[in-house]
Amino acid sequence: MEILQLLLSGFASGCVYGLIALGFVLIYKATEAVNFAQGDMMMFGAFITIWLTNSDYNGLPFWLSVPIMMLIMGSFGYLIERIFLRQVIGQSQIAIAILTIALGFILRFVAGAIWGHEPHYLESPMVGKNIYFYQAVLGMAEIFVILVTIFLTFILYVFFARTKLGVSMVAASQNQLAAFYVGIPVNKMQSFAWVIAGILAGIAGMLFSAKGSVDPITGLLGIKAFAAAVIGGFGSLPGALVGGLIIGLIEPFSGRYLPSGFSHLVPYIVLVLVLILRPHGLFSQVSIKKV
Repeated sequence: MEILQLLLSGFASGCVYGLIALGFVLIYKATEAVNFAQGDMMMFGAFITIWLTNSDYNGLPFWLSVPIMMLIMGSFGYLIERIFLRQVIGQSQIAIAILTIALGFILRFVAGAIWGHEPHYLESPMVGKNIYFYQAVLGMAEIFVILVTIFLTFILYVFFARTKLGVSMVAASQNQLAAFYVGIPVNKMQSFAWVIAGILAGIAGMLFSAKGSVDPITGLLGIKAFAAAVIGGFGSLPGALVGGLIIGLIEPFSGRYLPSGFSHLVPYIVLVLVLILRPHGLFSQVSIKKV
């Protein structure tokens, strides 16, 4: 039964990593830029959910706080793209990377200034509730994280495969010039990609805070999510989720069966092995650009 509990914990953590990694991939596919502030946006979404929900702050019902948080984070993603990223269009990838890293530092500073640096916990309906399966104790928070991720994955699949807006976003990400020639507003598609990435970061933050504590340093989880995106294949949305699950499952098992301290190292060892054996990731979508 210990293995079942490790699997559940790993899947729940992997779902959070996968959702953050989805934000990385969405922005990269839409703009060919890497948003190194994605993990800090997740942290900010967690704090906003706590601020809206907890009785110490606004005390709104959890099921009302979540859509408000999603609206705030979607608007936040749009403003980041509109105010900051659009001003550096045409600059080098290094300049964009440095800009997003700086944004991450700013988000951590603002979160610490507003909510402090001590751990915060979300007062969600799942707190302290468990399901007993034989000798295993399965936390409702972990089950909630997994179910929400499955539902969200289905929604994203339908959106990108079946809706006009989603298909337009895919077309713009694959060939911006061709998309522009057929009348797709590429700039609007890029802005919408940031909106979705902001919402995904907020949901990931909400899910993370539902099962553990949050502080400004939580945003550094984006490093693991970046590793998950690379493992899965940086241009692949399914690969981002699979990479997140791989990282999430490795951590609890390595923490349980390997010497102390190795659990945080093993995911990066796996990343190095994947880059050596399959440089473009497990679900690579390699394309050749003609110039």
